Amino acid sequence: MSELTQLSPQPLWQIFAKICSIPHPSYHEEALASHIMRWAQEKGLHGERDEVGNILLRKPATPGYEKRRPVVLQAHLDMVPQKNNETLHDFTRDPIQPYVDGDWVKARGTTLGADNGIGMASALAVLADDGVQHGPLEVLLTMTEETGMAGAFGLQPGWLQGDILINTDSEEEGEIYMGCAGGVDFKTILPLEREAVPAGYHVLKLTIKGLKGGHSGGDIHKGLGNANKLLARFLSKQAHALDIQLIDFNGGTLRNAIPREAYATLALPQENAESLSQLAQSFLSVIKSELAAVEKKLAIQIDPITPDAPVLTKVTSDRFIALLNAMPNGVIRFSDDVKGVVETSLNVGVVSMEPEQAHIRCLIRSLIDSGKDDVVGMLTALGSLAGAQTAAKGSYPGWKPDANSPVMHLVRETYQKLFNKTPNIQVIHAGLECGLFKKPYPLMDMVSIGPTITGPHSPDEQVHIKSVGQYWTLLTALLKAIPEKD
Repeated sequence: MSELTQLSPQPLWQIFAKICSIPHPSYHEEALASHIMRWAQEKGLHGERDEVGNILLRKPATPGYEKRRPVVLQAHLDMVPQKNNETLHDFTRDPIQPYVDGDWVKARGTTLGADNGIGMASALAVLADDGVQHGPLEVLLTMTEETGMAGAFGLQPGWLQGDILINTDSEEEGEIYMGCAGGVDFKTILPLEREAVPAGYHVLKLTIKGLKGGHSGGDIHKGLGNANKLLARFLSKQAHALDIQLIDFNGGTLRNAIPREAYATLALPQENAESLSQLAQSFLSVIKSELAAVEKKLAIQIDPITPDAPVLTKVTSDRFIALLNAMPNGVIRFSDDVKGVVETSLNVGVVSMEPEQAHIRCLIRSLIDSGKDDVVGMLTALGSLAGAQTAAKGSYPGWKPDANSPVMHLVRETYQKLFNKTPNIQVIHAGLECGLFKKPYPLMDMVSIGPTITGPHSPDEQVHIKSVGQYWTLLTALLKAIPEKD
């Protein structure tokens, strides 16, 4: 932590180091929220929470800035809990261990939580630093963004006084976001039938691991491997030839993270075990070649294990493998309106098995509602063909771009003056909370900015140190430049 506190801007990094020291994965943000409320009280700031746990802090305007338009700085409290398989870490109890590696800050074996911890730290640093000039200021910290945007869904009208909102959840310095995709969760539940492990069958655990993983929105266009889909692909090709019957299949941990690992526990005739090993290595060579540009550590591992459950019947095993192999995944369509931006995608994020059911959880994203509806229709049809139950829930809207947004133009002009270059105006495929904020606050002018963060939602997450300084310079200059009320 001491490494971080020496970085510049020091107030921001000191607060981020403290955030890292307090566990705050989704659904476990209360310790961090309580700390922030105590911190605000010590600073003499107004602080309150709403029914869903969102935090609202207020600071009066700098003298002379009282007539400026009131601004809301917004971030979310939770982080995505992902770790390498060999890393021993309990996200509900253990602190994140950040460290400086050259130009970047990383974490030891886990996600860093720069998404959205740096944005949260920047908002709190503005409150702590009386040298930052600003008009009437609010800081909104929302609950459980990463697993369904519960805080944003629960935000009530009339609570916020600001009419400009600066979201801090973007991940590329030099880019200004003015729109984002909406999303919907989709679950497929396939009934399973089981029988005793056939006589003479050998039980093995087949694991695909070493994939990079990543953000199911911001990284979905990069061609990264999805462990669930790769394992289903192998099983689909070899299950019949090797007389494979599944016992278990488990892959991925979050519907909004591209799965890095998946395993299948399977039974097959003893005489086919050696063929399985040879075919797995052949498959590994094929996918290593296909994904050579993006996946450098891909591996397949086979381990003998003691069977602790009956196998799926041959019909059920084949049906599950076919269903998972047939599911679309990744980019469905690029936008015609915003060049280079994904319009619609889905991530086959989490696959798990119980004794009588298999669960497949996906996250669908789209800039347009019809795109979401199209993919829901595909997955519903597949489920129907396989005899599975399906359900779409938790739909949240996209944030429709506004080319005439005054705050977007102000950010662009401020950036140009500061850095003598023009920032990119973008629409992000990831889900930001701004679309949900528009329901209770339809007239609020919104923009999203942030530093450069790579590998979010994976243990490769890192934040670029210099870009944090540039982001801080932009944010503080922007607050000073906010115009007076009409």
